[in-house]
Amino acid sequence: MAYMSMGEAHRRITDYLNRFSDAVSSQDVASLKQLLSFSSNSPSLLSLADSLNVFQDANRLIKQSDNYSPFADITVPLFRSLQHYRTGNLVDAYLAFEKSANAFIQEFRNWESAWALEALYVIAYEIRVLAERADRELASNGKSPEKLKAAGSFLMKVFGVLALGTVHLCRSVIRSIETARIFDFEEFPKRDKVTYMYYTGRLEVFNENFPAADQKLSYALINCNPRSEANIRSVSAVLIVMILKYLIPVKLSIGILPKDWLLEKYNLVEYSNIVQALRRGDLRLLRHALEEHEDQFLRSGVYLVLEKLELQVYQRLFKKIYIIQKQKDPSKAHQMKLDVIVKALKWLEMDMDVDEVECIVAILIHKNLVKGYFAHKSKVVVLSKQDPFPKLNGKPVNS
Repeated sequence: MAYMSMGEAHRRITDYLNRFSDAVSSQDVASLKQLLSFSSNSPSLLSLADSLNVFQDANRLIKQSDNYSPFADITVPLFRSLQHYRTGNLVDAYLAFEKSANAFIQEFRNWESAWALEALYVIAYEIRVLAERADRELASNGKSPEKLKAAGSFLMKVFGVLALGTVHLCRSVIRSIETARIFDFEEFPKRDKVTYMYYTGRLEVFNENFPAADQKLSYALINCNPRSEANIRSVSAVLIVMILKYLIPVKLSIGILPKDWLLEKYNLVEYSNIVQALRRGDLRLLRHALEEHEDQFLRSGVYLVLEKLELQVYQRLFKKIYIIQKQKDPSKAHQMKLDVIVKALKWLEMDMDVDEVECIVAILIHKNLVKGYFAHKSKVVVLSKQDPFPKLNGKPVNS
């Protein structure tokens, strides 16, 4: 390193801090990315590291300035990391960078928009690179490499920040986590695994991939509600409710109805009438429940999922008609007249003509919710004598 005066070192440090402050205030993500890219080994960052070794009072400079102090939690450990990185002390460089990265996430949450998203990606990349190099250093010194695991936990945090307001941006982070062979998911802390499964489960709901949503959200629920009494007291009931608000619609979509005590225990009364509508085959009740809690369901993103339960309600209604006919005349139970269905719907104050009912029955047959065929001339549905109303058995309605 060529000789550098104290004044020149001070100028380079303040130049970096001004560029950082200006990038944030003007939301200039391109400039911010350059200021965070350690692994690029850019001459400006390397000279900054040298400057920090010459002018060793940068922390006071940052904390006493109105322009720099708002970002002190990011820049102070970032400078420390850069100094360690320059001298090849990669473990300490990683630890300091992780502290800076966590502070950046906190700031990112507070910003009104996701303008700094690309900078967050850079931080996620840099922390992984630093973790790999730090682990090589640890291994060469006969110590256990553990920084990649810590970097994995940070990636989980990044994912939590992204989900779910930026759904389309989450997939690359998920792919990084699920395809990275360097991470063993089960070795992550339980709280990170629960968070990850909760958010990826919500994404699967958004994508209407209900079996995957069921698996992920069920995992989150089981692991945030351990059986140990001491742990139960430490687990927030709010988290359980958050999971159930998505898991219940998923379970309903695959034909599994929650117990009444569960809805009462966690005050999820908005689902009570929906469950009753499915049990009774009461289309009117379902629509009233959706209308009553429409705002709530729309905010959580499950309204369309619940609306599609109408097909299961129709199936249940037709099954009840079939059971009544079977009790009256078992020999003709498998022949269901469309006008009987029309009358049942009118009793529920649902006005539909025969053509509309025929269309609904056709959809139910197509979706494998009803086994049978039409006798069009006589306006009759001829039901299969073997299992005319198949159960979903934990599988979603055919698309």
